[in-house]
Amino acid sequence: MKYIYMLLICFTFFNCKTDKKESSPIWDENVKDGLPLLNDTITLKDGDLESRVKAISIENKQKQLIEKKDDQETLEGLVLEKSYVVKKDNYVINFRYPQLNESFNSKHSNFNDFINNYYVNISKTESDILQAKAFCDSIESIKFREERFIDYKIYSLNDALISVLFYKENFYSGALFPSYSFDCFNYKLSSSVFMTFADFFIAGAEEELMHVINKTIKSKISKGEMYYECWEISVEDFTKAKNNFVINDTNIEFYFDDCVICPSYTGTYSIEIPLVDLLPLLKKYDTNPLIL
Repeated sequence: MKYIYMLLICFTFFNCKTDKKESSPIWDENVKDGLPLLNDTITLKDGDLESRVKAISIENKQKQLIEKKDDQETLEGLVLEKSYVVKKDNYVINFRYPQLNESFNSKHSNFNDFINNYYVNISKTESDILQAKAFCDSIESIKFREERFIDYKIYSLNDALISVLFYKENFYSGALFPSYSFDCFNYKLSSSVFMTFADFFIAGAEEELMHVINKTIKSKISKGEMYYECWEISVEDFTKAKNNFVINDTNIEFYFDDCVICPSYTGTYSIEIPLVDLLPLLKKYDTNPLIL
């Protein structure tokens, strides 16, 4: 009986040591500062890391756009900057937009009225916030007080034309990261009218111009100037975005919403084409400010 009792005590002690060993974390002797060795099978940790990497990439991509140089300084006096803020319980909207100085030309009211009545549409932005659905990079629903901003870049072509790029930050329900969408407007100063794709390019130029854009994308990817995750634009997407371009003295730059030519977490928003490469596609009329 004495031996049986001793055996039971040993057995219990052994089990306690075994349980303690199994519950201890696995440590790598080569890891400094006491950091545990990560196990590849922990998918939650991997997902968190991937999300952080994507968040940093998105932040850098958007920062490059926001810090991109435009012609705001050279247009000082002609362009007047306006802004307003809307604060509600579940969202905040910051809107910055340009107006033209009507003391330079009373017809600049055409531009100002259009921007105020058509584009500065706070009700539509509010509707987008309240009704938005999951977008291309949606991961899981998160609750937050949405903060939207709408900002702009402005460019000038030989004092004959101004190009305005509006960029809007969007948060979609079910999406972990914000995305960007774009609107571009080209305004001819001498005649005080807005110009579209059809005013600059010959009839049927869409197919050739899309070919030029896709050729540029493929070339940039092969040279490592553009991420391999990006892709060529489709006919449908180009048709929707063909008026989304800005012009300066040397280039025309087409802007595309997130997930049109690149995923939101990498790549670029725009494709820049030298004007000299587009000469065969331009209308040869005096009313075309690209023909000087």
